Amino acid sequence: MRFATVMAQGVRLYGVVAPDGFVALSPEFPHWPSLRDAIAAGGLPDLALASAGRAATHTSWSYDIPIPNPEKIICVGVNFPDRNAEYKDGTAAPPNMSLFIRFPRSFVGHEAPLIRPPESHKLDYEGEIAVVIGKGGRRIPQDRAYGHIAALTLCNEGTIRDWVRHAKFNVTQGKNWDGSGALGPWLVPFEDAEQLDDIRLTTKVNGTLRQDDRTGRMLFGIRRQIEYISTFTTLVPGDIIVTGTPTGAGARFDPPKFLKPGDVIEVEADGIGVLRNSVIDE
Repeated sequence: MRFATVMAQGVRLYGVVAPDGFVALSPEFPHWPSLRDAIAAGGLPDLALASAGRAATHTSWSYDIPIPNPEKIICVGVNFPDRNAEYKDGTAAPPNMSLFIRFPRSFVGHEAPLIRPPESHKLDYEGEIAVVIGKGGRRIPQDRAYGHIAALTLCNEGTIRDWVRHAKFNVTQGKNWDGSGALGPWLVPFEDAEQLDDIRLTTKVNGTLRQDDRTGRMLFGIRRQIEYISTFTTLVPGDIIVTGTPTGAGARFDPPKFLKPGDVIEVEADGIGVLRNSVIDE
């Protein structure tokens, strides 16, 4: 089942992406204005049931980010062994994870172009898996963490590289340019550990493989991420955790291979799908 938020004929809808098109469900569930509301109500099974046997309502649409209005988007940095080694500072993996926040406006949906701003042409890609919280909580132990996940999606955590170096402590500026990253295409309901524990994640640019790793090699697994993050902030339904990118981003090549207009980036993970975006100049 693939739940998506789309724009069709100027109207934002949510529903299911089916083989023959898009099945709009939001008009039948006005009490859930968005997929975030449906998730908070535990309503994904009801939406799946309502879509059964239905013909497509739309054959033309554009994708929005799956949760247009999350309370929080929290990103995990430097979360694969080779990524830590890229820093060449001689340090072992840190005892705790690096985190930063992104705003919804910094993301576009599947098949929409990433925007390269005039202030910097150092737009880079970072392919990642994102988890969507379904059951809120605080101080969630690792052995219960997966019970708090509603769905999975993909992220291209696009970054303006020189702007993450504008200050001493933070990367916020380089991570939040409007339309610099992407989320989607859809939400895949989370059902069991096999969907996350050791799946392959890849990123291709213009068909060339740039990133390739497995979630089983994360320095901080997703159970630990949920435990750690929920220690200091209450996770609520619809929150998104972007779980970390493998080595192979453009900045790490010599010379760097930053994105340029016309490039096509494809982030893919087992069982979730492919998130595809091009690049344009603002």
